[in-house]
Amino acid sequence: MAAMNSKRRRRRNTAQTSQPPGFQLPRQQLVNPYPPMTLLSDDQIESIHQASLTILSEIGIDFLLPEARDMLKKAGAITETDSERVRFDPDMVEQSIGLAPTVIDMHARNPQHSFKLGANYLSFGNVSSAPNASDIIKGRRTGNQQDFRDFLKLTQYYNIINFSGGYPVEPADVHPSIRHLQCTRDFIQYTDKVFHAYSLGAQRNRDVIEMTRIARGLSQAQFDSETSLMTVINSSSPLRFDKVMLEGIIEMSSRNQLVILTPFTLSGAMAPVTLAGAVAQQNAEALAGLVFTQLVKPGAPFMYGGFTSNVDMRSGSPAFGTPEFMKTAIVGGQLARRYGLPYRSSNVSTANSVDAQAAYESVFSLWGAVMGGCNLVKHAAGWMEGGLCASFEKFVIDIDLLQMVAEFLKPFEVNEDELALDAIREAGPGGHFFGTAHTQARYRDAFYAPIISDWRNFESWQEAGSPQAVDKANKVYRQVLEDYHPPPLDEAIKEELDEFVDKRIAEGGVKTDF
Repeated sequence: MAAMNSKRRRRRNTAQTSQPPGFQLPRQQLVNPYPPMTLLSDDQIESIHQASLTILSEIGIDFLLPEARDMLKKAGAITETDSERVRFDPDMVEQSIGLAPTVIDMHARNPQHSFKLGANYLSFGNVSSAPNASDIIKGRRTGNQQDFRDFLKLTQYYNIINFSGGYPVEPADVHPSIRHLQCTRDFIQYTDKVFHAYSLGAQRNRDVIEMTRIARGLSQAQFDSETSLMTVINSSSPLRFDKVMLEGIIEMSSRNQLVILTPFTLSGAMAPVTLAGAVAQQNAEALAGLVFTQLVKPGAPFMYGGFTSNVDMRSGSPAFGTPEFMKTAIVGGQLARRYGLPYRSSNVSTANSVDAQAAYESVFSLWGAVMGGCNLVKHAAGWMEGGLCASFEKFVIDIDLLQMVAEFLKPFEVNEDELALDAIREAGPGGHFFGTAHTQARYRDAFYAPIISDWRNFESWQEAGSPQAVDKANKVYRQVLEDYHPPPLDEAIKEELDEFVDKRIAEGGVKTDF
C-alpha cells in the first residue's frame, strides 16, 4: 500500500509540471450540445412579452436623436412634437420579429478565427471597457496603452477567446479624440480576431468601419456583405436611447455589421426591484432596438443582450454574479429564442480582489449564461470590480475556467472502446489501471490539464512554497507575454492602414470638449 501511495504521489507531481505555463485547448468553434435550461413556462414568457408590448405602446421609449424619431414616425411609430418620447404599436413590433438573421457569420481578418453566432454556437470575448488594470506586482492603476496592448496579446494567444469585445482596459494616456484610431490599429496589429467598435458618435463608427475594411482587404460592397465588426448598444435604462447609441445603430446596421442591443437594467435602481418587472423592461428596450435596426436595414444582424442584475440595497452599488443575475441570464435566453435571435450574456463579478468571491461569482454568472443557451459571452476573461478593473491574473484564471467549460461541453462518449472492458479484465479485482494497455495509450490526454489548479499533495505543495492560484496566474500571464508573436499583416494593408490613421490624426480625429 505504501508503495502504491508513493507511486500515486509521483504521478500527481509529474502531472502538475507536465504542461507548459500557457497550456491551452486547440482552436475550435464551441457548440453547446445540451438543451438550454428554462426557468419559465411558455405562458410566463408570453406574459413578459405582452408586458413589454404594453410598456412600448403605453409608456414609450425616449429616442434622443431627432433623425431616429423621424425615421420611426415615418414607419408608423407615435411621436410627440414637444418631447423625445416614441410609442410603438404592438403590430409594428411584431412585424420586426423574424427579420434579423437567426445565425450570424462573423468574419475575422484571419479566416481561422471566424465564428458563428446563434443556434447552439458559443463564443467568448475578453474583458472590456475597464478604466483600471491590475496585477499583483504593479498593483491597481489607471489604464494605459501598454496594458491595453498586453491584454490584446493575451486575447490573441488564447484560442478559447474568440473575439475582442472592446478595449480590455481604457488607455487613458491616449487622448479620446484619437483613441478609437490608435486602439483599432492596435486591434489589427496585435490580433487577427474579430473586434468591437464603440458607438460614441457617428464619425468614430465610420472610422472603425473603414479601418476594418482596410484590414480585411475588401471592397466596400464585399465588406457590406460580410459581418466583420460588432458594437454593443446600451439603452440608457430606464427606457431611453442616447444620441450616440442611435448613431451607432444607423452606421453599423446600414453596413450590415452586428448590433448587440444590451439594456443595462439593474433591478432596484434602473429597473423594478422585482425580477419579472426588470426583465419585462429589459425586453421592451431590446425590442425597441430591434425595431430600429430593422428599420435602418431589414435583415441587419442583431443580437439580444441580457445584462439584468441587481443592486446592493444597503449601499446602492451594483452586484454581479448573484443568484438574480443567473436567473435573468437564463430567462433572457428564453426570450431571445422566442424571437429567433442570437443571445449575449456576460461573465461578471463584483469582487475587488482575485479571491474566492471572484471565483464563485464568475462561476455563477458563467453557468447562467452557458446553461441559458447563450451564444456570445462578453467579459469572459479578466472582469473585476463590477467592470471597473481588468485583472491580468483573473484573465488567466478565467481562461482556465472557460477551457473547463469547453471540456464539459464535449460529448460524453459511450462505445466499445470507451467502456474499456478489456482494461477492466486486465486490472481484475483488487488491481489498478496505471499499467494497463488502455491507460498507457491514453494517459497523456485522457483528462483536462488545468493551467492553474494545483493537484499536488499538501506536503509537495508546502515544499514548493505554498503557492496560491493568483501567484501562478501572474507567472503564466507574464510567460505568455514573453512568448507572444504578433500575427502576420500584409505590408500593403499595413501601409494603407497607417496612411488612414495618420491622416485622421492630423485632422484631429473626433473633436472633444476636453
